[in-house]
Amino acid sequence: MELYQISILITAIGILVAIVAYFWGTSRSENFVSKVRSDSRNTLLWRDFWIGLILVAFALIFPAFGAGKYILGQVILFFIWAAVVTQWNLVFGFAGIFTLGHMAVFAIGGYITAMTGLYLGWSLWAALPVGALATVIFSFLMGATIIRLRGPYIAVMTLAIAIAMQKLIVSDVECFITKDLICYNFTGGAKGLFGYGGFGFKEWLGFKGRIYGEYYLALLLLILSTLFALYVIYSPLGSTFRSIRDNEICASSRGVNRVKYQLIVFTLSGIFTGLAGGVFAGLQTTIGPNILSLSLLLFLLSMIVVGGRGTNWGPLIGAATLMLADTVLRDLNELRVAGLSLIILLVMLFLPNGVVGLIGGIFNWKPKNNQSNTDGQKNLKQVLRSNRNQVFKKGNWIKSFGDEK
Repeated sequence: MELYQISILITAIGILVAIVAYFWGTSRSENFVSKVRSDSRNTLLWRDFWIGLILVAFALIFPAFGAGKYILGQVILFFIWAAVVTQWNLVFGFAGIFTLGHMAVFAIGGYITAMTGLYLGWSLWAALPVGALATVIFSFLMGATIIRLRGPYIAVMTLAIAIAMQKLIVSDVECFITKDLICYNFTGGAKGLFGYGGFGFKEWLGFKGRIYGEYYLALLLLILSTLFALYVIYSPLGSTFRSIRDNEICASSRGVNRVKYQLIVFTLSGIFTGLAGGVFAGLQTTIGPNILSLSLLLFLLSMIVVGGRGTNWGPLIGAATLMLADTVLRDLNELRVAGLSLIILLVMLFLPNGVVGLIGGIFNWKPKNNQSNTDGQKNLKQVLRSNRNQVFKKGNWIKSFGDEK
């Protein structure tokens, strides 16, 4: 078997294992009934199952509606960004760690995948797991550097890591290797890395069918990333992350080790973030320091805020909202940034819980019933009157008991 065939086989086996682990893990509600009531948990699981099934079904048939290459390219980019912010939400939304270094993790995955393909001559299918492993190690080290920090200091530290990485890449001007009369810097420098090949969709599906292979690969990445995030959210780890976020002192008093679980959440979020970086590098056939720009970082961070931080589907909805707005405003040139900023500002002012909070409020809205309120007041009066009568009866019994004595 060829190397790429072995890589595809391993990937397929990993997908099956992830799916089995997801349904096996989420079926063990008895392990954390003390944290979440089993009936409400099952209700939420079925709700997420049907939401995910509907979204996947729509995404699978979307190319059949005759969307052009530009639209499909934008949807592919949406799938990748949604996969990134879904993992970012585990750290920022559920664990409550305000990190701004997640795009550095994404860049590590992309660069290691591209370097493995360029310098070692590996297929990108085989380079993807290498990039994911590198991001896991990098995420663990980044989490270890901020163990003693809190709040905005974590944001400053992680942002400094991302900026320092960008400057190191841009300042790389030394010739590392010469290939086909082209001198390559180790990181590609300011122009980025290229010439490391792709995933082979052009050879398999032809020039016109390549876009569909890329589309379904990005969709598969998003599905696996979302399944993994939901598994973590519904597992005991998710409950632990939320406890640290909501009240660190109470969590510590119950024996929760903040340092341990901070490292765990950073490491877990790095797996699919690195895979997303590798998929991005393979589909774009080039990767440069522009992915570490502050504007792109804030754009992805806004997806979490707009969709709803700390919610299951918030990052996905936020990514769809801002990607749609960005596509619509693309022709407005100078007004594009102003329009996106206005949308983000309005959401922060009028939708503090994000678009998911608005949708949840619509579905959970109930009209006020004056008759029920009146009945409730009558019932309350009856309860108070009965309690008063019981008190009087008790007082008379005490009085009579005293007289008898």
